[in-house]
Amino acid sequence: MNERVARTVVLALLRQLRVGRLTVIEGSVRHELGPGGGPSAVIEIRSPRSWPVLLRGSRGLAESYMDGLWESPDLPAVVRVAARNIVFLDVLRRRMTPVREPFQRARAAFVRNTPTRSRRDIAAHYDLGNELFELMLDPTLTYSSAVFATEDQPLEEAQRAKLELICSKLDLQPSDHLLEIGTGWGGLAIHAAVTRGCQVTTTTLSHEQRDLAVARIEAAGVGDRVSVVMEDYRDLRGRYDKLVSIEMIEAVGWKDFPTFFRSCSELLADDGLMLLQAIVVDDRAYEVEKASKTFIRTYVFPNGCLPSNAVIARNVARETDMAAIGLEDLTPHYVRTLRHWRTNFEAASAELETLGYDQRFRRLWRMYLAYCEAGFAERRISLTQTLLAKPAWRGMVHAAHEAPRAEEPWRLDMVEYDLR
Repeated sequence: MNERVARTVVLALLRQLRVGRLTVIEGSVRHELGPGGGPSAVIEIRSPRSWPVLLRGSRGLAESYMDGLWESPDLPAVVRVAARNIVFLDVLRRRMTPVREPFQRARAAFVRNTPTRSRRDIAAHYDLGNELFELMLDPTLTYSSAVFATEDQPLEEAQRAKLELICSKLDLQPSDHLLEIGTGWGGLAIHAAVTRGCQVTTTTLSHEQRDLAVARIEAAGVGDRVSVVMEDYRDLRGRYDKLVSIEMIEAVGWKDFPTFFRSCSELLADDGLMLLQAIVVDDRAYEVEKASKTFIRTYVFPNGCLPSNAVIARNVARETDMAAIGLEDLTPHYVRTLRHWRTNFEAASAELETLGYDQRFRRLWRMYLAYCEAGFAERRISLTQTLLAKPAWRGMVHAAHEAPRAEEPWRLDMVEYDLR
């Protein structure tokens, strides 16, 4: 489709906005689109080549931005306008699912998420260089949502509070052996070993993560209590008292959700506990999620798939002998976490360029962070913690997280350890 026709089609579609406001600036021409009453955003068209690309959905929106074809002073606002209005297309997309599903299943039949493929997909994101993540994240190097007590709480404190919340929910004891599926850079493993005195076995498929995690574990003085292995979750053996997986299930792939939960259950002692922190989609959007080749699944997390709470519950019931004893929604905390990451990323732009991350890469990651922030803000995606118990567990369920009162803040500085 040529640029002139594509421009006519895109503007015609944008005139159908039902919520929010989008201002499109093209040279001296200004288009005011949408009725208002929601998020407002401004985009400036830098090249007419953007119009055909914008017809490709979320991928086109991201690709045209990555290539510098349009600009916006508030990228998350652009995505929020899109997210608020795509709701009206969801019904049509769900109706099309029975038509698309046979083709989806046929395509999936030839693609297996083998351990080798999993290692390759993980490396595509996590082996981009530890320097990138060190500049974007806080000193704990925690690449998952924090839990904030107040709006102005520093990110590092909120990340430590999240780690403490997980350890508390799991009721970790010095006698426990904790299995963590998805090491990250060792933040939780270190926190659990230092504050609870337990043994930790943690696994990752990323060479860069493992190397830095091992160094940080040794620096924290818990090398005798924490073991880092490079094993696919399907290859793990043994029995553990507690199990945790923080935002790793998104990389499992929808065909392997049953295998993941079955493996976790088999690895847990009969009286064990498991905590799963997961980014989830609405149950009604799950079939669409499986069939979609979105921007995130194409450029950021290859071959990933977000579960839904219903999918998690169904797999727990069908594949395990565990029971859900707690479910907590932490979605608002991710909006704030992503804003911190985006601020850090922007502040480090010049240094990232020096390290070899070119402009297109930086625009890709700027869109990725804004895309996720807007998704959580509009609840297109959510964050949950699910606590699961094996049949012989007879403990007490901890209450859902409550932010500590300002006059009684939870203080980790009572325990000294260095995560750098």
